[in-house]
Amino acid sequence: MYGLELVRRDDGIVNIELDRAEVHNAFDDKLIASLSDALDELAADDSVKAVCLLGRGKTFSAGADLNWMRRMADYTHEENLADARALALMLKKLNELPHTTVALIQGAAMGGGVGLASCCDIVIAANDARFALSEVRLGIIPATISPYVVAAIGPRQARRLMQSGERFGAELALRIGLVHEVVPAGELADRGNAMLGELLKCGPNARRISKELVFNVAGRSTDESVIDYTARRIAEVRASPEGREGVQAFLDKRAPTWD
Repeated sequence: MYGLELVRRDDGIVNIELDRAEVHNAFDDKLIASLSDALDELAADDSVKAVCLLGRGKTFSAGADLNWMRRMADYTHEENLADARALALMLKKLNELPHTTVALIQGAAMGGGVGLASCCDIVIAANDARFALSEVRLGIIPATISPYVVAAIGPRQARRLMQSGERFGAELALRIGLVHEVVPAGELADRGNAMLGELLKCGPNARRISKELVFNVAGRSTDESVIDYTARRIAEVRASPEGREGVQAFLDKRAPTWD
């Protein structure tokens, strides 16, 4: 695929490796299409245990390719809208991918790179990583990534960082919730593999449904519909083959065997 490679590991993990190191893994319309197709492929593949998103080279992703943005400036309104919708749809697919997603951030995540990270379930950053919602410095706005960034860091932090465009480090990214963990740069790959190993200990269907739970209960009051939804979900999962195996394995003091 243009600009990326899917690396399928023996343990069921699939790496999505951004492969445009010469432009700091910036994305253009072709890479957006490749990512969208890759996410469709992975969403339909039940053999996938988890997905790891990373960038080859020194940078996770510099965001939008400036040459692509220069071309877009000459598009018609209809072409510009279609292009923007393609990016918005790709981000939605990443955010809602049924498999657990882990992003490993090295170097820099700028603009749309912050958006990619915000769409992932677990984000681990190197301690020297740098971040920015830099669109305003170019006279544009972080529109398509905004739902995911605001969900990750909250409106108060987003109001500052989306308007200032300032660069910030991994420690601030950790404090505001953009990343979950910061590790020494030389340990990023090992920590990512350790986290993926922890995920493999969990029931794959339970992880998928847990992700759905977050989307379905976030921001809602605990009314009768939410109580009914959560009760139905646990009743279904408890009686499922995976749920029965997990509980029995715990009682037997052995590792569960997941399908």
